[in-house]
Amino acid sequence: MNGFDFSPLFRNAIGFDRVSQLIDSALTGSEQSQGYPPYNIEKTGEDAYRLTMAVAGFGPEDISITQHENALIVTGRPRQAEGERHFLYRGIAGRAFERRFQLADFIKVGGAELANGLLHVDLVREVPEAMKPRQIKVASARPQTIEAQQAA
Repeated sequence: MNGFDFSPLFRNAIGFDRVSQLIDSALTGSEQSQGYPPYNIEKTGEDAYRLTMAVAGFGPEDISITQHENALIVTGRPRQAEGERHFLYRGIAGRAFERRFQLADFIKVGGAELANGLLHVDLVREVPEAMKPRQIKVASARPQTIEAQQAA
């Protein structure tokens, strides 16, 4: 069985059609399975998250962070060494990478910093005021007076 039928879930839910795409991409294990560079995702507040990636050997000019719609793309392209270097053993991976993360609705990148070989990307959920729940006041019907009924 390679696929799941999510159509029963869509009878009562509107706008969740992307869920099946997310699950399919997670089950196929595309480029995310290579494991480089390693990363952590932590919740730092009610509506705040932090993505931390181990990017030893990369400088700020070697890393590109792009948010496009609901995707966060982190790309690393190492600079070419100016002189030829001869390694006896090379245990620090300095290869190019691209990591893609699917973001939930209203998640925005708050900032990014590179310190001690770790790239920290702060993410914040910013729900627009129009999308927040609001209370609707229910008005009671005013009883009509005898004069209003006769005029009608």
